[in-house]
Amino acid sequence: MTLGTPSTQAYGEPWYWDNRYAHESAPFDWYQKYPTLAPLIRLYIPHHHHRILVVGCGNSVFSEDMLNDGYEDVVNVDISSVVIEAMQAKYSNRQQLKYIKLDVRDMNPFQAGSFDAVIDKGTVLFRTLDSILCGNNSRQNATQMLHEVWRVLKDKGVYILITYGAPVYRLGLLKESCMWSIKLHVIAKFGSEGSSEQPVRELTNPVPLEESGSSVEDALGKNPDVHYIYVCTKVGEEIFLLNNFLCLYSTG
Repeated sequence: MTLGTPSTQAYGEPWYWDNRYAHESAPFDWYQKYPTLAPLIRLYIPHHHHRILVVGCGNSVFSEDMLNDGYEDVVNVDISSVVIEAMQAKYSNRQQLKYIKLDVRDMNPFQAGSFDAVIDKGTVLFRTLDSILCGNNSRQNATQMLHEVWRVLKDKGVYILITYGAPVYRLGLLKESCMWSIKLHVIAKFGSEGSSEQPVRELTNPVPLEESGSSVEDALGKNPDVHYIYVCTKVGEEIFLLNNFLCLYSTG
């Protein structure tokens, strides 16, 4: 890495990423690559014609891999003009891939209910939830982002958040921000396609998730070396209240 090791808070500053992308043009995927996540993506986004928004795209090949897997309409946004211009030039001959400079706290160019799915593979400030939580005014900025994600999703659309944040750090924020029905999946960190290691848990098998998130430790043990994947389905108020009632009833 040519820019040295930044402080965690630097990940929350747009200037850092403009500078980084100006100096490092090689593609880089944060957390996981598409082949390791593909079974889950296919499960929750089963129709290739569905319109997908990837927030904090950076210079990842994740969206290219989605196209190669059959998806037909993938919109990518990032706060860094440097990386957006580079990606627009790189994929100028692939019309199914669109790249737009945008702050995810304010996605007014997109109408409400524009997307069937939003994918957030933790990257950088005003691009994804994890990086926003590294910056100043993190809670307020994260809530603004989640409200915008919820707004641009269609009813029953899915927000797929891949993060290092365990339920104790993420579940409350997600539940307080918007009306979601949430499932949790996990995948081993640094997973690679064709790895011979025994998976922590089958990727497509949800982890039992109670209101507090305490059930996760029972299922995975303390401090599991995993990335957490929250699959948040946008629901209306009536369904949201019904799900909460059923959850309370089942644990009562």
